[in-house]
Amino acid sequence: MKKIFLVIIIWGISSSCDKGLSDLNVNETNPTSLDPVLLLNQAIINTSFPVKSLVFDIGIVQQMISPNGGVVAGANFNQDSRDVTTQPIWAAYYQSVIKNTYDARTRSKDLPNRSNIYNMARIYQSYIFMILTDEYGDIPYQEGGAGLVTGVQLPEYDRQQDIYPLIIQELTAAAEALSTAAVIETGDVLFAGNVAQWKKFAYSLLLRAGMRLSKVDPAMAQKTVQVAVNGGVMTANVDNAYIRHDANYTQPIGSTLNGGEAANFYLARPFADQLKNTADPRLAAIAIRYVGATSGAGQTAAVSTSDPAKQVGMPIGYDNGSIAAAVTADGLASFYDYSQVDRSRILKIYSPVFLVTAAQTNLLLAEARFRGWITTGSTAKYFADGIISHMDQMATFDVNSAIRIADRDAYVAATPLTAGNELEQINTQYWIASFLNGPEAFANFRRSGFPNLAPNMYGQPNNPDVPNGTFIRRLTYPTSELSVNIENVNQAVARQGPDKLSTRVWWDKP
Repeated sequence: MKKIFLVIIIWGISSSCDKGLSDLNVNETNPTSLDPVLLLNQAIINTSFPVKSLVFDIGIVQQMISPNGGVVAGANFNQDSRDVTTQPIWAAYYQSVIKNTYDARTRSKDLPNRSNIYNMARIYQSYIFMILTDEYGDIPYQEGGAGLVTGVQLPEYDRQQDIYPLIIQELTAAAEALSTAAVIETGDVLFAGNVAQWKKFAYSLLLRAGMRLSKVDPAMAQKTVQVAVNGGVMTANVDNAYIRHDANYTQPIGSTLNGGEAANFYLARPFADQLKNTADPRLAAIAIRYVGATSGAGQTAAVSTSDPAKQVGMPIGYDNGSIAAAVTADGLASFYDYSQVDRSRILKIYSPVFLVTAAQTNLLLAEARFRGWITTGSTAKYFADGIISHMDQMATFDVNSAIRIADRDAYVAATPLTAGNELEQINTQYWIASFLNGPEAFANFRRSGFPNLAPNMYGQPNNPDVPNGTFIRRLTYPTSELSVNIENVNQAVARQGPDKLSTRVWWDKP
């Protein structure tokens, strides 16, 4: 009896000790699922253009350059750079953006009454895929970002001529499906779930996609543009799509230029001269020069000036040795004496990053109207509105970059469209309005051929990547793809052409 009683006691103690143990083993802070809006937000905040975009995109279109080599070498040297010392846009977007938008779409597709977040993710993913295919050409599209869901680790590449119709289809369908009757996703960091603004964002992207086809398929371009305009695009700055930063979540290029590379990048002469020679008030809002500086340490507030008359852009195609002759010719103390983007105003560590703006959209509308693809509005009005929108946008960077209305209006009055020069004028303004948006400035420069820039002659005529008298036309696939996914890369190269900076993407026709 004692043995039986002892067993019963032990069993009872054991049973009581086991109660709640299974609950203790549950980690309540490790969720098994994520709200799709959090995944979309993660994608959005990781879209800010990486430093590699400064090194290549912004340098190719001759807005900012560096005379120094190493990790900042690139466009100014017509030099390829597949390394990951400075993260390429490929890695930044596939790893941190496409992966999250794909996951957001997958998780929200069948959620009751959450159709808006599903369609917002479709729109944003289309935007990112457009950037990637514009930069590289053929890319993983249908299998891009699907690894966690489908198990595909080595995605196949899709042809750009197949990708663009799919992007157009996605943007059109997603914009139409957005509804105020569904849950309003107020947690979204881009537009706080505002359905009207998301629709304008989608249709503005559709307009951009349509215009991208202007040389390769004018009929499809016109049809797409008309759908976008009928849907309703952004024409006012209140609808601008931009990423907000703060001192904790910093802007990549701003952080770099306020850190170790502060004295390495300068306003390129073609961009500075365009603003200076036309008395464009944006020069005073953007530029700063440290007069007489002979080193980075000499770039102090005491010798700084934003006076447009004193700005001197750095000529392209020189390194830090050969530029000495240009410095002497320009009467400067050293290359540190050239003008820079003001790091205390529009390139702070928490400056915004603009993705799609009313300024860009109005200028695309101006071109579409000039081509006769749309019948609403006038070319001249869209052109003027594009300039006005961008000048007004400058105040978003910093109160000290705001442009006075009187100066803005005087410039617009002095810059009318002239017969025979419309496309050049419109797309030169698009170049200015896309300042700091490297991927878009690079894409529209290739599409339109404007502004009329002289090719960078550094390393030519014996440069195997960029032949004499030409420009960089695309970025090359990164080392990570060449190392891991080479079979699919080779298939893309066989279709598209050599994996070189000089190879044109599908829509980029001479």
